[in-house]
Amino acid sequence: QVQLQESGPGLVKPSQTLSLTCTVSGGSITTDSWYWSSVRQPPGKGLEWMAYIAYNGDTYYCPSLKSRTSIARDAYKNQFTLQLSSVTPGDAGVYYCAKFQYGSGQRRYDCWGQGTQVTISS
Repeated sequence: QVQLQESGPGLVKPSQTLSLTCTVSGGSITTDSWYWSSVRQPPGKGLEWMAYIAYNGDTYYCPSLKSRTSIARDAYKNQFTLQLSSVTPGDAGVYYCAKFQYGSGQRRYDCWGQGTQVTISS
């Protein structure tokens, strides 16, 4: 059974770069057809998908965040890391990592981390 665990700083100063790592257990991040996402939820708002990295290393970003976002993986450590630069208080919220596969052209999310709270403050 795949499990995801987020880790990162709970507090980041404005204009700095947020770095969040997701450690995967129970399965390999290079398994064919598995995709690994970063998703966030600002206070009082819905889930916002940010980026994914695929089993083959391909990446894709939410257009509105693309200029500030980078996602990469370490296959040896079975981890992937999201970086979000130039953060503002609007970037605060709970950040999740999640796994999905495509089914009938749709993303089917089947595993989520517990989430980690991020606060942006000086």
